[in-house]
Amino acid sequence: MAKPEIISEEPISMINLKQELVKIKERDKELGTISTKTEEYLNQFVSLDPKKAQELKEKLESLKLSRLKPEFIIKILDTLPTTVEQLKTLLQGYIVSLNQADTKKVVDAINQVIPAKK
Repeated sequence: MAKPEIISEEPISMINLKQELVKIKERDKELGTISTKTEEYLNQFVSLDPKKAQELKEKLESLKLSRLKPEFIIKILDTLPTTVEQLKTLLQGYIVSLNQADTKKVVDAINQVIPAKK
């Protein structure tokens, strides 16, 4: 049995995963069991347009916050926190702390690209 080798690891957002599943579905005509369940999950929870997601990712990266690593940006894209409290709750699961000004910048960037639903 072949032993796969991991060449690199890179976080992927749910939006990008959904796009990749579409490509796989076109290529293979049918998804496997786990891929089908993943597609169903993504169809329920991913509502962001890929262009908006890319715009938001670029905007967050342009903030140049040294503590905001790519995996945090991906998690922000997946959950779209619209308040400072939601962002703080999201980042509690990681060993990162952003000051009040930086969290405000991140939330403002999110709200500029994706206006909060009221």
